[in-house]
Amino acid sequence: MAVERSGGGHPERTMALLWRAHAEPAGTDRTPRGRKPRLSVDAIVRAAIAVADTEGLPAMSMSRVADELGSGTMSLYTYLPGKAELIDLMVDQVLLECALPGPDEPRTGDWRQQVELYAHRAREVHRRHPWLWQVSLVRPPLGPGVLAVHEYLLSALSGAGLSARQLVDAAGAVATFVDAAARREAESDQAEQVTGESHEAWWAARESYWDRFFDERAHPAMARVRREGGYERAATESNADLFAFGLASLLDGIERGVTRRR
Repeated sequence: MAVERSGGGHPERTMALLWRAHAEPAGTDRTPRGRKPRLSVDAIVRAAIAVADTEGLPAMSMSRVADELGSGTMSLYTYLPGKAELIDLMVDQVLLECALPGPDEPRTGDWRQQVELYAHRAREVHRRHPWLWQVSLVRPPLGPGVLAVHEYLLSALSGAGLSARQLVDAAGAVATFVDAAARREAESDQAEQVTGESHEAWWAARESYWDRFFDERAHPAMARVRREGGYERAATESNADLFAFGLASLLDGIERGVTRRR
């Protein structure tokens, strides 16, 4: 399946759109005189997110969003240049749903608990908007949603005693884990929905692999893990459990690294 890439639109126009609610002083009235416009950038972004949520990102096009709004396609281009910019706006908007405490807002727990708050809220955003895994964020939209998440992560990890360079690296490691784990989970859910076949049924249909094709001498580590039940997932073990284990292991590593350097 094709992956869309954020950061592909016109730089200046994209940033102006991302920061539209913050660009003018309070009380500034930029509403044109005459008839009130039927559409707005916010309405277009909301409609695009709704289409992607229900029909998938490939179905989200300027014409489909226009249909959702009951408008002509060309009307949308008076508000934003095109699909590339719209995808950036969509990604940044849903990241605001993390609703993380700002710099002047109270927080609870130590640095690990604060990072865990981000991780679990970001995972929920991915679950609400599974199309996110189809957008590459290697070049992220530099909007209020992305910056709020990054600011929160840096401030939370500051409690671990990291240097400025280490803060950036640790925040990148945590964000990479959360995004990758959440995207894998979303992709897994989609595979079951599209095929109508559970993962358990898929593996069961290929059980003969172990007897007919698996060579223990060529894969001794795999053989040992299989003999000791490492591939048998407990019925009570959920994706949330796996996510929590991976996150705790990563935070343990950050904590041990700080202690070792001290």
